[in-house]
Amino acid sequence: MDKIDFKKSMPDLYRPPTDRFVSVDVPAMQFVKVDGRGDPNTAPAYKLAIEWLFAVTYAMKFAAKAAKGKDYVVPPLEGLWWADDPADFVARRKERWCWTMMIMAPEFIDRPLFEAAVEKARKKLGTPPDSLRFERLEEGTALQILHVGSYDDEGPVLAKLHDDEMPSQGLAFAGPHHEIYLSDARKTEPAKLRTILRQPVKRAR
Repeated sequence: MDKIDFKKSMPDLYRPPTDRFVSVDVPAMQFVKVDGRGDPNTAPAYKLAIEWLFAVTYAMKFAAKAAKGKDYVVPPLEGLWWADDPADFVARRKERWCWTMMIMAPEFIDRPLFEAAVEKARKKLGTPPDSLRFERLEEGTALQILHVGSYDDEGPVLAKLHDDEMPSQGLAFAGPHHEIYLSDARKTEPAKLRTILRQPVKRAR
């Protein structure tokens, strides 16, 4: 049985350069998602969200292998980030941040598999977060770059995107800031973290 690795089979989405922003057409994909707010370093809701995302995702992976004969490498954790006041996001006032953490699910994963995976995870973790869900995300055209380094060092890269790159191309925001975590922060020193920074865009009026 071949194991699908989406980071390799979808290189346009997962292998942007580190020295410039590139445009990518992001197809509609389905995700397991959990919403929350607060500092991801300290908020209990964030830790709970990550536990549930991985528990459900791995349960779906093993169920698909057994029932459908399809195996895959679990895709990386991803996050959508925003703040009610955009200044709070730029200033890194993390306690005021809102987020949707998520993990992509292949198209052969269906809702019955998701629901069965939730029930399996419930036996270990208890009651799931109210916002735990299985739904599609359509981003369309986006600009992205690979950031190597600490999450707190993303500021200048994002400033270049917002203040230079997007205005020079006549682009406006078409969705929240999107991050894809290629590194395991528990095992990787901050200077070596690899994170895709993605921003859905549209033509400015």
